Amino acid sequence: MNDPADSAHDWRVIESVAEYETGWYTGGYDLVEQPDGSEKKYYWAELPAAVVVVALADDELVMVDQYRPAIGEQCLELPAGIVEDGESATTAGARELREETGYEPSGVSLLEDYWVATGVLRHRRAVVFAEGLTPTDRDLDENEFLTVTSLPVAEALDVARTEPANDATIEGLLLASEEGLL
Repeated sequence: MNDPADSAHDWRVIESVAEYETGWYTGGYDLVEQPDGSEKKYYWAELPAAVVVVALADDELVMVDQYRPAIGEQCLELPAGIVEDGESATTAGARELREETGYEPSGVSLLEDYWVATGVLRHRRAVVFAEGLTPTDRDLDENEFLTVTSLPVAEALDVARTEPANDATIEGLLLASEEGLL
C-alpha cells in the first residue's frame, strides 16, 4: 500500500470537465487515475474566494440577519462576501462590512485563509477581524435583503451555534476567540 504522503504525484488527472456554469459557480469533474491504476470521476463545484468579517464595536459583534433560500431559513451571521479580482482579503472584508452594515473599520487584519469542504469544493475562505468601526452609509447589492444587528460578545458563540447554525460564522468566532480578540 502506498504511503499517502508519497502518493500525491500518483493522482494523474486524465481530463477535467466543466459540465455547467451558473454565473455563481462552475460544476464539473476530474477523471483521475488513482495510485492503484484505476480511474474515477471526482466531482467538484468551483466558487470564487470569499471573506467573513468578525467586526467588533464596543464589546458587541456586528452581524447581519438574512434569509438563505438554499436552506429555507432566516440566519444570523457574520457579514461576508466575495473577494473581487485583485483584492486582498482584508480589503474585501472592509468593503463588504461597509456595504452590508454601514460600518467603516479603521483596522482589518487577516485571521486565516483556508480551503473549504475539500472533498467537493474548490473554494477558499478568509476570515478577517475588523475594529475601530465608524458609521457610514450602506451600499447593498440588489439581491441583498438583510438587517444589521449587534450581539454581546459573551452571547455570540451560543447564538451562532443555535439552528440554523452555519460554518462561516462559527469558524470566524472561534478563530477570533482563539486569537484573544473576543
